[in-house]
Amino acid sequence: MAKMIHKRFESPDEIRVFEKGRVELVKLGEGMVGRMTLEPGWRWSQHVKPIANTSLCESPHFAYHISGRMHFVMEDGTEFEAGPGEVIMLTGRHNAWVVGNETVVIVDWSGVKDYAEKR
Repeated sequence: MAKMIHKRFESPDEIRVFEKGRVELVKLGEGMVGRMTLEPGWRWSQHVKPIANTSLCESPHFAYHISGRMHFVMEDGTEFEAGPGEVIMLTGRHNAWVVGNETVVIVDWSGVKDYAEKR
């Protein structure tokens, strides 16, 4: 029998809040999708690293960028910036921060299950 799941970020299954950011999570069967909202001045190394207790972000991300701009630096030094309308895919072991004064909103299909959870 076919199964359908229909959810909205306005009624998430879980919300994780951290300084200058939050992620709303919706669970879809065994999967999870998250909407990340990151305020100007947010930096992974400052605002999530103390929660994750890792030297770099370990979460892989496959995400659609709705608003704002972010800068990413991979462990090997590779860097890029992403903004509205772009789809990004990156492995774990990176740092990231908001660029400019606009709030970043990203919908992420792969890196949110353990994101900003105490380890």
